[in-house]
Amino acid sequence: MKSYSAAVALAGFVSSVAAHGFISSPSPRLPGDGLKAACGDQVYNQQSSDHYGNVQGALQNLQGSHPDCRMWQCKGVPFADAGEIFEYTAGQVIPMKVEIRAPHDGVANVSIVSVKTDKVIGEPLISWDQYALTSSPISEHPDWTSFDITMPDVSSECANKGDCVIQWYWDAASIDQTYESCIDFTMGGGSGSGNSTAPVSSAAPVSSAAPVSTAAPASSAAPTSAAAEATPVASSTEAATPVASSAAPATPTATGSAGSSTLPEEFTIEQFISWLEANAGSSAVQKLRRAIAARTSRTHARAFRG
Repeated sequence: MKSYSAAVALAGFVSSVAAHGFISSPSPRLPGDGLKAACGDQVYNQQSSDHYGNVQGALQNLQGSHPDCRMWQCKGVPFADAGEIFEYTAGQVIPMKVEIRAPHDGVANVSIVSVKTDKVIGEPLISWDQYALTSSPISEHPDWTSFDITMPDVSSECANKGDCVIQWYWDAASIDQTYESCIDFTMGGGSGSGNSTAPVSSAAPVSSAAPVSTAAPASSAAPTSAAAEATPVASSTEAATPVASSAAPATPTATGSAGSSTLPEEFTIEQFISWLEANAGSSAVQKLRRAIAARTSRTHARAFRG
């Protein structure tokens, strides 16, 4: 049985199309014809109009059979949509900037990911076990949006264009929203690296409170900061646990029928779906069913918990 507050949480999840986080520098992959071909028109239309959205929102728009759609890698945007491809060296310090348009309590990391295997190479270059907290203004945590990473030696794995990406990953489990974006790069002068662009130039100095990676090129030990400790977090494939809204309205007293605007104090998910269809239409029900399917299939190499 589900409580009314759970219904509010589900309804809120169905209607959420948040535009909340993305890499702003160095230049990341952006949705293009490659995403359209891999994941379909609806996913492309959503992401091209709002590339700050979350993976779960994109999964709700995934319709039909799309075997080439890898939504949990770079939010589905494939190498075919790569723009600028950077050529980095082992030990190079890369300034990164992230734009967070709305905070959600979560964890985050930046990792080098093998495109072929969809696995993190080594350990995260930097990570946070508390990230984008709603209880603390973004302005008080410059390390969440402006920080450095130090490139390890991945020349054997990332020599060619399309081998690897630097992936920023922010997981707000309390609202079941995950944000990803990727930077294409090469290292080591493989067959595809000759035409790569020059490394990104140095940005403004990072705040002393920022968690700046200090490991040697072959190491990926993560740094720490005074504001929020940033430590490497081991990967797992835990599924996200949905959390009911804590700001639910007063429990209705009506018995609640399919056509009623209220629900009983307790009900099954199918009763809620019937109520939702009567009050919001079949399209809302279809969106909810896709959301539930996306929830239960949430398995990902970087779906860790802090």
